[in-house]
Amino acid sequence: MKLSFTKMQGCANDYIYLDCRTSGVPEEIAALSQRLSRRHFSIGADGIICICAPVTAGADAMMRIFNADGSEGKMCGNGIRCVAEWLYTHGTAKTKLAIDTLSGLKTVARMGEGLWQVEMGTYTAMAAALPAVNMGEGPLVDLPLQVEENLWRVTCISVGNPHCVTIVPDVDSLKLEQIGPGFEHHENFPERINTEFVQVVDATHLKMRVWERGSGETWACGTGTCATVAALTELGICPAGEDVHVQLRGGELTIRVLPGKQLLMTGAAETVCEGTTEV
Repeated sequence: MKLSFTKMQGCANDYIYLDCRTSGVPEEIAALSQRLSRRHFSIGADGIICICAPVTAGADAMMRIFNADGSEGKMCGNGIRCVAEWLYTHGTAKTKLAIDTLSGLKTVARMGEGLWQVEMGTYTAMAAALPAVNMGEGPLVDLPLQVEENLWRVTCISVGNPHCVTIVPDVDSLKLEQIGPGFEHHENFPERINTEFVQVVDATHLKMRVWERGSGETWACGTGTCATVAALTELGICPAGEDVHVQLRGGELTIRVLPGKQLLMTGAAETVCEGTTEV
């Protein structure tokens, strides 16, 4: 059977997008995501995102995310911008879109050609939301975490999915393939964790690398970038109410923390190619 797809990327966080609005999510989607995401051997991506029929009245679509290892994610900031761009270029030419996710309904606004701003909702540093154990109830701000042989200072943030943020002096020198799995599978995070390693350039400019649960190092992570700015706001490093520019391996995202711990994320979304593959 031939499967039609669109390959898209936001800050080089690339996914295979499937139109599932009438057909529904394919059977064996976990195995399909594992197979098609293999770089060099297949289409290659950080996973599959299914564009489904909405579940909320008045919404335009629902986004479901399947990581490269087949596990399902709740939210993807770079992915939802690409879903908005796909809808905009495939017959839903609205400058403000409402998209269901497993983390709730999100509003996405078109700011320019291929540029979208996402209302990401609120964040929390409380343990139950992540979930996290053996760290107290929270807020989980500036706490020690022993990961294998090393002791890190971490701040844990949920933005609908769980993140562990740690400040480092130089992100470029980190060997994430050695460090990342220890965080992801740490016993304190029973549902695993996404981990952001951030270098502070100044109060409104950061450099970041990310190890995503289920995918390993990716070149960008929208929710992770939001969690990073939220964490550094909690630490008093980044100012609330101002744009904070975060440089990732795949490009730049702009994050603003609003009153009530609301988050805005602005970034690009781009179609790489469209095609069919045999499944």
